[in-house]
Amino acid sequence: MSMEKTAKEDESFQRVRGLKKMTDRWQSSHTHCLWQMTLSQRRNPYATLRMQDTTVQELALANKQLLMVRQAALHQLFEKEHQQFRQELAQMGKAFYVERF
Repeated sequence: MSMEKTAKEDESFQRVRGLKKMTDRWQSSHTHCLWQMTLSQRRNPYATLRMQDTTVQELALANKQLLMVRQAALHQLFEKEHQQFRQELAQMGKAFYVERF
């Protein structure tokens, strides 16, 4: 029984050791990544500013396009409803009043 207990403890120890190695590698790569990011930011701050400005402009254009698409979809929905109401009124023998100039 003590051999089984020792074997289980050894497996547990090996598993913990493997997890510790994995977390150490992750922490090392994370630190390296942060170091590379700060290094690249220090190398060319103007490129970073240009990228941020470009991103802001792209977001503004995307928002404008999204607004236009939503307006077009709403216009289509209104036209569809108008046609449906016109058909329902025609079935009842009625129509919309249209003022002519």
